[in-house]
Amino acid sequence: MTVLDPERQKQAKEYARIRRRLWLVDTIFSAIYAIAWLSFGWTIGLRNWLSTFTNNQWLLVALFVAIFGGIYSVINLPLGYYSGFVLPHRFDQSNQTFKDWVIDQIKGLAIGAPLGLLLLELLYLALRVTGSLWWLWAAIGMLIFSVLLSNLAPILIMPLFNKYVPLGDEHKELADRLLSLAKRANTKVKGVFKFDMSKRTKAANAALTGIGNTRRIVLGDTLINEFSTDEIETVLAHELGHHVHRDIPVLITFGALSTTLSLFLASLALNWAISYFGFTGPADVAAFPALGLIFGAYGLITMPIDNAISRWRESMADDYALQSTGKKEAFASAFTRLANQNLGEVDPEKWVVFMFYSHPPLGERIAKANHWKGI
Repeated sequence: MTVLDPERQKQAKEYARIRRRLWLVDTIFSAIYAIAWLSFGWTIGLRNWLSTFTNNQWLLVALFVAIFGGIYSVINLPLGYYSGFVLPHRFDQSNQTFKDWVIDQIKGLAIGAPLGLLLLELLYLALRVTGSLWWLWAAIGMLIFSVLLSNLAPILIMPLFNKYVPLGDEHKELADRLLSLAKRANTKVKGVFKFDMSKRTKAANAALTGIGNTRRIVLGDTLINEFSTDEIETVLAHELGHHVHRDIPVLITFGALSTTLSLFLASLALNWAISYFGFTGPADVAAFPALGLIFGAYGLITMPIDNAISRWRESMADDYALQSTGKKEAFASAFTRLANQNLGEVDPEKWVVFMFYSHPPLGERIAKANHWKGI
């Protein structure tokens, strides 16, 4: 039975504390950056300057966002470098070389920038042509995009960052057990794959990715190398619990409702911003920083609600894993090992859980397994 490492827990608390502070700095800086652009009139000045080169609204949006976002990315680069590269190495959580980190940033930009620009262009199209109901059309578009991305990401995006290969004969018993577990959960999967998680991190993880005909079981090589077969089985059973409880459609539905509400409230707040800052209308690209502030404020307010719902569904998935496998010792051992290996804090403060945790704390999950008597 794996036991918690007290020294690792001390490190986990410090690691978590530093990451929260970095999140706070990043959040405050982002807000100040947007407020500065609005307060000093830079947004209107940039829009007027770009308008001397083009009257094409699609191009105007692209150029404005590229300049506004590009300056922010350059200024914020040191913070991103520290939080994404220096800090994980400091706590011995990363195997990534600086070169590979840079390559990942370039890949992320090459994928994220076009997708983000596409969404923004469609948002501004809705602002231009659908009048006061732009928020509803934007919400519908976001729902369609979320479903498509969930289906396509496992086969088009994830392989750009990691190499996925089917489990070979060396792990045939593990693959057979996981496929049998999926069959008992009435979940069809394309197969069991491992990916080279160790090239970036020492942490371990597993997932059930995709929806429909792209659904597959993926295991980090760090999980396969460090965990027993029983432990991996309980971790995967948790992931299958999400599918048994239909968490993907549940969370997509909740997300769609939350997005719709955020867009409706944004439409009201944007009307105020238009009057206060002197924008020409909702479709004025100069109001883009105001939209960012509005969505950011909404996200902060609703983050505890989103996390509470997520923790509820995660707890249900834990129940399923314990019930379906009957291996409470392996479950407790697996999550104890995750706490040691991933520097996971087992007993965070309640306010931290309320604000930031999308999963129940590891200590709570381990205690549940230890006291599990079945349902």
